[in-house]
Amino acid sequence: MIKILVVDDHALIRKGMKQILDNTEDMRVAGEADSGAQAIRMVQASPYDVVLLDITMPDRNGIDVLRQLKINHPQMPVLMLSMHPEEQYALRSMKAGAAGYLSKQSAPTQLVKAIRQVASGKKYISSELAEQLAEGLSQGYQELLHQTLSNREYQTLCLMASGKSLSEIADTMSLSAKTVSVYRARLLEKMKLKNNAEAVRYAINNHLID
Repeated sequence: MIKILVVDDHALIRKGMKQILDNTEDMRVAGEADSGAQAIRMVQASPYDVVLLDITMPDRNGIDVLRQLKINHPQMPVLMLSMHPEEQYALRSMKAGAAGYLSKQSAPTQLVKAIRQVASGKKYISSELAEQLAEGLSQGYQELLHQTLSNREYQTLCLMASGKSLSEIADTMSLSAKTVSVYRARLLEKMKLKNNAEAVRYAINNHLID
């Protein structure tokens, strides 16, 4: 029996995942968390075979939560879930230690297969993403500008694009406004953008926000 922790701040998403998984003979949802902090506490308190982790969490970015989980439990497979297109977050997730990446749009059809695969110690990416990666390699892969950013810089960019002010971004990331300003300056420099408006336009054009 594969014991699964579902981490998502939307109760309806958790309920849908639970319904799919509890109807699968060899799987059981053994826990649910609605925040990154709760997920970290639950994994510390009880072992799970697989963690399903949403990237967009209210308290901490999902990739930050992933890194913390992998520090404490390096062997535990974490399967990332997101509304974002695979090409935006999959590579970043895998580099941070995820066992796989699944978009929520494809989750109902691919979820069970993905969980079985990562529970057996293998990695999981969809056939669509594998094809995109293969095409990128054959064409001479060029890294997108936002993929050069650190996770904190990337999170700052996404929050800027969603319309949050400097102080709101600082609150969301539990940082000082001064530190957020440093991240903002760094991301503008790395991406060769002149101002916030150009950064927001880039994020929208590249579908970095819902």
